[in-house]
Amino acid sequence: MEEQEIGVADIGGTHARFAFARVAGGRARELGPATVFRVADFASLDAAWRAFLDRAGRPAPRAAALAVACPVRGDELKFTNNPWRLRPRALADELGVEKVQIVNDFGAVGHAIAQLGRDDFVHVAGPARLFPHPGIVSVIGPGTGLGVALTLLDEGSHRVVEAEGGHAGFAPRDAFEDALLARMQAKYGRVSVERIVSGPGLAEILAEIRAAFPEAAAAPAFADDKSLWAAAISGAEPLARAALDRFFACLGAFVGDVALIHGANAVVLAGGLLPRMPDLLQRSGFAQALAAKGRYATMMANLPIWLLVHPNPGLFGAAAAFAAQHD
Repeated sequence: MEEQEIGVADIGGTHARFAFARVAGGRARELGPATVFRVADFASLDAAWRAFLDRAGRPAPRAAALAVACPVRGDELKFTNNPWRLRPRALADELGVEKVQIVNDFGAVGHAIAQLGRDDFVHVAGPARLFPHPGIVSVIGPGTGLGVALTLLDEGSHRVVEAEGGHAGFAPRDAFEDALLARMQAKYGRVSVERIVSGPGLAEILAEIRAAFPEAAAAPAFADDKSLWAAAISGAEPLARAALDRFFACLGAFVGDVALIHGANAVVLAGGLLPRMPDLLQRSGFAQALAAKGRYATMMANLPIWLLVHPNPGLFGAAAAFAAQHD
């Protein structure tokens, strides 16, 4: 395939990112600067796409690749944490392009890790060795939601299996998490892992800490999730940091479960939250919770865990997916 320029988008629950990318030879070769919009500021993908092109001062390219935070199935795509709806058969006309490829957002990350280099990853736990070829890599990460995918690596090629593992049921590990689950069941009915291991989940954990420890009830309240996360990351408020510690432990337990189910040789953590705090993740109880798998504890402790720190893996991965499909 000759080098060509395409438009790429990464559409999540809160933000939509757009860029131009160059692809050739089955690989993403170059990713241009990203334009980031709030989803809430636009009525549709089409409106945001037109705003991106207007800001860039360029016409629509011949092709586009989209990474979307929802299952890529059926005649209409409905986001879990985003009001936009997409009709795949109509997208090319709506965007003014000849060809559109759509992948799940964590599927896009799965494509990205197959083509990115060592500098795009930070070691978190386990042996500091990169991914084996052939090998299986679990891709997991919290943001507005909780993404899961599976990358099958081979010599010179790869395949990605898109999944919705974040919507598996939450499995409590102790009395605190039993109480957290019971309170959330009363609120939501079924409780998925995403309800807890995601951006909004930190407030749920904090609410249970306040309920479980009366002395914590007088601690300062937080205006919104953004201020809570800022206090948790900075350590300015001990109660927020305690909620973050529990968040890391819940994440570790889930990541370990997914790695066992996938038969993973390595794990890549991604998403919008963790790259903001790699040092806290490394020092937290994440790795201990991941490895606490009974008879498989030794095997899990020897699983390489990496954090993806590329600034726009969804955009890069959308380009990589397009290149692999249209080479």
